[in-house]
Amino acid sequence: MEQASNEIRIRSVLGRLETIIDNENVNIGHDPDFDLPTSNAHKSRCLYELAMLTRDVRPEEVPPSFSPQLGRVREKLATNAQRASAHLDPVREVVSILKSAV
Repeated sequence: MEQASNEIRIRSVLGRLETIIDNENVNIGHDPDFDLPTSNAHKSRCLYELAMLTRDVRPEEVPPSFSPQLGRVREKLATNAQRASAHLDPVREVVSILKSAV
């Protein structure tokens, strides 16, 4: 019973994480009012919860039914990393220009 409950909680956190990543991927670079720090905090919280829920689970013990969802999250995180980097590169460039000017 406890294992089933833990699996439900893991699926729930993965679902929230997917939603957060999807929202971030859509809004980065498109919505000037998008609150990236808050989104990152929510994403970090989900990742922390996952780490706590799975800390005693060895990779070979992960049920195969998690594979599709984990694969989607992994792909979305890769896209998210690319978009966040593309968004932050211009910011870094402006900071560099300002440092040089000072």
